[in-house]
Amino acid sequence: MSDVRRVRHWRSVAEKRQIVQLTMEPGASVAEIARSYGLNANQLFKWRRAWDRGELMEGAGSLLPVTLSSPVEPATVAPEETVVVAEQQSSSPLIHIELPGRTIIRIERGADPEMVRLVLKSVSR
Repeated sequence: MSDVRRVRHWRSVAEKRQIVQLTMEPGASVAEIARSYGLNANQLFKWRRAWDRGELMEGAGSLLPVTLSSPVEPATVAPEETVVVAEQQSSSPLIHIELPGRTIIRIERGADPEMVRLVLKSVSR
């Protein structure tokens, strides 16, 4: 009985993007492209879904530009577009994150860091 071990390859976002783009060519076969790169077709389909979510774009997962502004009242936003962490208290420092067309997040001093991490992770999808 032979002991065959699979070597796990780490691929950069740029390499994943390049492979996914090949699958989008007219007449391309995901199965054939996956085989040619030593991938399982299911993995390549997972990367395609990540591509559709914008996760394989240049700079995905990197920091976003930030602007500082004076405190103002937030614009009225429909409840399904709003995420609020902690209750607002006028005297407490506040972080206000607005993703236009998506969500507004307000984080006050003392907010649970794990809760903040989970909220930010959920809106980044």
